[in-house]
Parts: sequence; C-alpha cells; structure tokens
Amino acid sequence: MSPRGSIDSTKEKERFEALFEYASVGILVANDKGVIEMVNNFMLGQFGYQHKEELIGREVEVLIPRRYETVHHKHRENYARKPERRPMGVGRDLFAVRKDGTEFPVEVSLSNYSGPDGVFIIAFVIDITLRKEIENAVFVQKEQLAENNQKIEELNQGLEQIVALRTMQLQAALDKVEASHHELTLALGKEKELGDLKSRFVSMASHEFRTPLSTILSSASLLAKYTETTEQEKRNRHIDRIKNSVHNLTSILNDFLSIGKIEDGGVVATYSRFNVKEFMENICAEMRGLAKPQQQLHYRHTGTELIELDESLLRNIIFNLVSNAIKFSADNGRVEITSEVSEGVFSMTIKDNGIGISSEDQEHLFERFFRASNATNIQGTGLGLHIVAKYVELMNGSIRLASELEKGTLFTIQFNNPH
Repeated sequence: MSPRGSIDSTKEKERFEALFEYASVGILVANDKGVIEMVNNFMLGQFGYQHKEELIGREVEVLIPRRYETVHHKHRENYARKPERRPMGVGRDLFAVRKDGTEFPVEVSLSNYSGPDGVFIIAFVIDITLRKEIENAVFVQKEQLAENNQKIEELNQGLEQIVALRTMQLQAALDKVEASHHELTLALGKEKELGDLKSRFVSMASHEFRTPLSTILSSASLLAKYTETTEQEKRNRHIDRIKNSVHNLTSILNDFLSIGKIEDGGVVATYSRFNVKEFMENICAEMRGLAKPQQQLHYRHTGTELIELDESLLRNIIFNLVSNAIKFSADNGRVEITSEVSEGVFSMTIKDNGIGISSEDQEHLFERFFRASNATNIQGTGLGLHIVAKYVELMNGSIRLASELEKGTLFTIQFNNPH
C-alpha cells in the first residue's frame, strides 16, 4: 500500500470513530453469537456504565430485563440466520435494563454488515422514556377527558331530564292556570248571563204581572158598583176579565215552575201508550174555546193512531204552540194542525198565517226570555218556546220552524221510533 493510501485509510478510520463516539444515539455492535464487540460512549451513559470493558465481550442479553432473556435468545438467533434492516420489536413495547437494574423503555433499530471476520449486527438504541411519559400523560389526559366527557354527558342527560321535568311541571301549571282562567271566564259568563236573566225577568215580570193585576183590580172595583139586578151582564163581563187575567197569571207562573224543574233535572219523560188522534182532537176542542172571534182551528191525522210518548209533555208542547198560533194570528186567521205516524216516526205540524218571525229573530227564538222584535206589544214571557224545545229534547225529538214576516209560521216536530 502506498503512503497516500495509508493516510486516506487513517483519516477514514478517524472519521468513523468520530461519528461512532460522538453520535447522539446509543450504538452497539455484536457478532452473530450475540457477543458485544463495540459500544459507543452515548450508550454507556444510557445504561449507566463507566467503561466499555464492562460490556465488551458480554452477551447483549445483559442489557435487557431477565424476564425477556429466553425469548430474546430465540429472536436474536432467528435474526442472525436472516439479517435485515428493520426496527426491532414492531408492535411491542421494548425495555432495557441499566447497570443498577432499573428498566427504561427503548426503541431499537437493527442493521448488519459482513466483513473478513464474519457477520456483525448493529443496534441503534434510543431512550424513549420522555416520549413514553408524554404518551402516558396524553393517554391519561384522554382517559380523564373521556371520563369528563362521560360525566358531562351524564350531567347533560340529568339536566335534560330536569329541564323536561320542569317543563312538564310548568306546562301542568300553565294548564291549571288556563283551566282556572277558563273556569273563571265561564263563571263570569254565567254570572253575567244570570244577571241578564234577572234583569230580563224583572222587566218581563213587572210588565206581564202588572197588566192582569191591573185588570183584576179595576174589574173588582167596578163590580162593586153594579148592584142592580139589571146590571148582571156588566158584572159577568168583568168577572170574565178577572178569570182571563187569573188564567194569564197562572200560565206565567207555570212557565216559571217548568223552567225551574227542567234546569234542576226534575222533569223526566214517562212513556205511555195512547191514541194520538183522539189525544190531539181533545186538545184542539179545548183550544177552540180560547180562539179569537172567527179564528178557525183545523186538525187532520194520517197513518196509524197508537204511539208511546209522554202525554203530559206532548200536551204542553201542543198547547204552547197552538196558543202562540192563536195569539199571533188575526181574528179571522186560520190555524192548521196535522199529525202523522209512518214507518215508526211520529210527526206533527202547527201552521198559522199570523205576523211571522224575522230571520234574525229565528236564531234566538228558543232562548230563555227571548221575544221577537214584532211581538213586544203582545203578552208573553218569552219562556214558552224554550220550554217546548226542552220537552222535545227530553223525548229525543227534533223541532224545526219556517217563517216569514206577515206570512205566518210553520213548526214541525218529529219523534223517531215513538216506542
């Protein structure tokens, strides 16, 4: 070898030693038997050794925990048979042991080279204690974060349940307030309606009672003046006026009593079987005695004659409607009454050609104390048609009317399957 070649070889060896000794990673060279041939200063420091002689000539297992020694022998022998560049212990945590016996985590990369003296294995060892501490800290933080998230989730669920419960309680409270408000509104409405009814009753009673009472008083006073026998006709006229007035008062009082019984539930339908044609003819005969001069009452029946209804309620219905037809018709007016039983349905009509009812008034005709605008100067309580509608309802019937001003009124009543 020339002197020049010797100089280059020396420089190359110096460079290699510099790289080897001053590398910032632990480097170990072992032969194919696993005996340590070389170790750099950085690795000595990693493992707590002072001198290279403490490691050179010893098996590499001196640097790993004893619990891995048997397994490591097998892995080392396998690698020596087929060496390749790769990281050691892929997918596993690797640990090394210091001179004082303490363990620490490491990362090892393996390489190899062949020379005149055989095959050598190079191990690059990195102490990853700090990295593991950071990883462990991150893992702990993740666990704590997951635990905190779980607690937050449970807290949120708890809060949601509390909010849902409070919402339900609030809604229930609002419903109660709304119900109370509704009840209060109804109560106020009923109180107002009662006040209106009282006012209308007082107004109606003062008017309706005053007229017959005044008539009775004046006729009674005049009777006292007619003392002569020849004045009997005059006495009879005033006696009739007194009777009619008493009859009107009795009718008014009966209307009030009927309303009270209906609203208290004291009126119930009591069914009996009777001949409706005879029943209607008797009522019409009685009503003709109450008709105005020259008024005509005509009655006609078709179909079978036996029905089963409440005679008393039906009599009141017919009497009231026929009385109204007489009262609101002219002296020479005509009142037509019909009844029919067909296919289990009993129907009757009462028709007059009197003053009629406006379409506006028809909407309120069956209300208590209501009187049509064109009937205010005609005697009446405004209760009759209300009572009629209630009696029809008690027997599960229906009532309709058709009317036109100055052309009369037609009432139609039906009872389905009158027993």
